Amino acid sequence: MTLTIKSVALFPVSVPLKEPFKTALRTVTTAETTLIVLTDSDGMTGLGEAAPTAAITGDTQGSIKTAIETAIAPKIVGLPLTAPERVKRAIETAIVGNHSPKAGVNIAVNDLLAKHYGVSVARYLGGFRSAFETDYTISVGSEAEMVNHAARLVKQGFKTLKIKVGTLAPEADRQHVAAIRSAVGPAIGLRLDANQGWHPKAAARAINEMTDAGLNLELVEQPVPAADFSGMAYVTQHTEVPIMADESIFSPADALRLLNMGGCDIINLKLMKAGGLDNALTINTIAESFGTPCMVGSMIESQVSVTAAAHLVAAKQNVAYVDLDAAMMFQSQPAQGGIVNEGNVITVPDAAGLGLKYEPNQVR
Repeated sequence: MTLTIKSVALFPVSVPLKEPFKTALRTVTTAETTLIVLTDSDGMTGLGEAAPTAAITGDTQGSIKTAIETAIAPKIVGLPLTAPERVKRAIETAIVGNHSPKAGVNIAVNDLLAKHYGVSVARYLGGFRSAFETDYTISVGSEAEMVNHAARLVKQGFKTLKIKVGTLAPEADRQHVAAIRSAVGPAIGLRLDANQGWHPKAAARAINEMTDAGLNLELVEQPVPAADFSGMAYVTQHTEVPIMADESIFSPADALRLLNMGGCDIINLKLMKAGGLDNALTINTIAESFGTPCMVGSMIESQVSVTAAAHLVAAKQNVAYVDLDAAMMFQSQPAQGGIVNEGNVITVPDAAGLGLKYEPNQVR
């Protein structure tokens, strides 16, 4: 009997964050997300997550439910898991856009496939490493709040901090970054994320002023609006600090276009933007062919999709930067197992699949 996908089930989840998360685009106090369970004809299940980020991906919890139930699930139920490319292509072509629901179902398919092979998703995709360090994000706040948060994180063992900027005038952002640098000392890596908050010339000027001030930035993420590819190229070519593209890149085509323009030095891979593990892998391969390293990051996502992202980090050598702190911000988790966080070190489970177990309606 051919092994097929039998059913697709959705489970909406709402979990409060430990503290509000603020960026140039939004403020989040409670994480709203959707877990996805695929069941095959052998009774085995695969788990995925689709996290809505309307300000970035355009997806909401309601649109995720509709996209999966009315467009994606009908295309994949009954398809053979023995032809995974057919299944993944069906997900990708079932509906235009809707990257987060595609990502959640794609993650669940990869979890299911790796379980049938008896290996972890990381080994299934490449198997480069099993543990790595992550940064932690300091969200937008007053200077005192941001400095205090930075000091707490350093005490917890974090060696690299990502600082949200872009909501204030560049001079005010520079003062906040300078205060954090003074508080944490020269050995801590500092990354900035403007979340599209600056314009090209102002961004280049602000970054160069921080360089001249000796703030020693490791990278600056998405300094200008996502659609402004020429602006990304301008900032990249007029600064010494590496510039990372995030919201500008949703697809392999985006990556190829921006890299051909010299528009970034690093690419941030996020499963909810890329539409899952497979497109993220393709973007990584394109970046690697240009000699461009990648970061793996996430939106406000639970342990489920953050674990999937961590398996991607573990799989591929070209992933040189990691920003997978999101699940640490949750007050509780909707699933058991997955990655282990010890200070700034993340260890990926070597169990079959993602190494997660989910029991509906039992958030721990």
